[in-house]
Amino acid sequence: MPSSPAPSSPPVRRLLRTLGPAIVVACVVLGPGSILASSRVGAAFGYSLLWVLVGASLLMAGMVLLSARLGLACSRTLCDELSTRLGRPAAAAIGLVVFLIVTSFQTSNNFGVLAAIEAFSPPGRRSLTNPQSIVLLVLLNGLALAAVFGLRRLYRPIERLMLLLVLAMIAAFAGNIFLAQPDWAAVLHGLLPTAQSLTQTPPKANAPVALLAVSALVGTTYSVAGAFYQAYLVREKGWTRTQVREGMIDVAAGILVLGGISMVIMITAAAVFHGRTESVALDSAADIARQLQPLFGSGARILFSLGLFAAAFSSFLMNAVIGGHILADGLGLGPAMESPWTRAFTAFILVLSMLIAVVCRSTGLPIVHLILFAQALTVLGLPALAASMLYLATRPDLRATGLLPGPLLAAGWAGLAVALLMAVVTFHTVGTQLGWL
Repeated sequence: MPSSPAPSSPPVRRLLRTLGPAIVVACVVLGPGSILASSRVGAAFGYSLLWVLVGASLLMAGMVLLSARLGLACSRTLCDELSTRLGRPAAAAIGLVVFLIVTSFQTSNNFGVLAAIEAFSPPGRRSLTNPQSIVLLVLLNGLALAAVFGLRRLYRPIERLMLLLVLAMIAAFAGNIFLAQPDWAAVLHGLLPTAQSLTQTPPKANAPVALLAVSALVGTTYSVAGAFYQAYLVREKGWTRTQVREGMIDVAAGILVLGGISMVIMITAAAVFHGRTESVALDSAADIARQLQPLFGSGARILFSLGLFAAAFSSFLMNAVIGGHILADGLGLGPAMESPWTRAFTAFILVLSMLIAVVCRSTGLPIVHLILFAQALTVLGLPALAASMLYLATRPDLRATGLLPGPLLAAGWAGLAVALLMAVVTFHTVGTQLGWL
């Protein structure tokens, strides 16, 4: 049933009822990788690349809004629409690519949760032992599996949990930015795009280094897979074509959460780490938390660690659901989040990624090749997802609904162009690391 609030509801309650799908997408995208990328760029380049984050957020907003409008315009799910118009193999290919990408990155999410827990340890303390890590991973994935099979409805509890985790992230990261006391004039200057910001900071940087930083920022903010799933979440929310306004408010709130929290982290890192004479190692998100303690005390470290754990857990929980849901729908085995095949594929992702993480953690095997595999899949996946959304958005029958205006399509074409550019950059990076180029 439609979930639009009653007119007599208090304004705050009406707003909270409106929020949901885009907040869930923001929580999936805003994981430990986003936090690490924003912190590294802020530490290395100061405030000068804030405009890149704004641009990536606007790009994400356009694709999320396009996906949300498609979810309202289509009478079926996106994969079902693709199957009807292009054949089941096309939809199955989309589902399989998303499934493989999600499984690869879900393994990284297992390590991300461990890093978030280790961040609570003060500098110099021993991190989690291998047996402790394995037990934590088994418990965490066991809880996720219990939720997947134990909850009759998945969307509503997940939506409420995501809202709580967003509030925790906002409180944690906002607390540290006040301790950091950034130069707000420099912040405002960093919001203005300049060519110099790509070549002059830091002093030893060159154009390729800056472009890699730009790629990292864009890649951890502009998630085509997350945007693609917005159409599914709109359906799970129960919205109809009469609730376009609710969808726009939700997208605006989700992008504010995604871009706003990333910007707060980047500004904090710029204020705390940029320009320091001593070297600062930011090899993991846990390192960032530990680096804050000598400057601001254990309170800052604990605050950051709480935000990091909220980000890691939110990404961990929903990432597997996306892979399971889109694969089941792509294969024609059920379009709903609660379908048996969606639950089964989600469970398979959770178990497989946990086993890979446990083996890597217990044997000390590097996960570099796994990350490279995920990046290689992204080369195929992101442009394919963006192109499939644009294909549907340009169908005459869907355009006739009035939900897909020209400016929104222009934003979609810009998103596809950036996805293709990211694919080229990723292919070059992966090829270089694997010795292909």
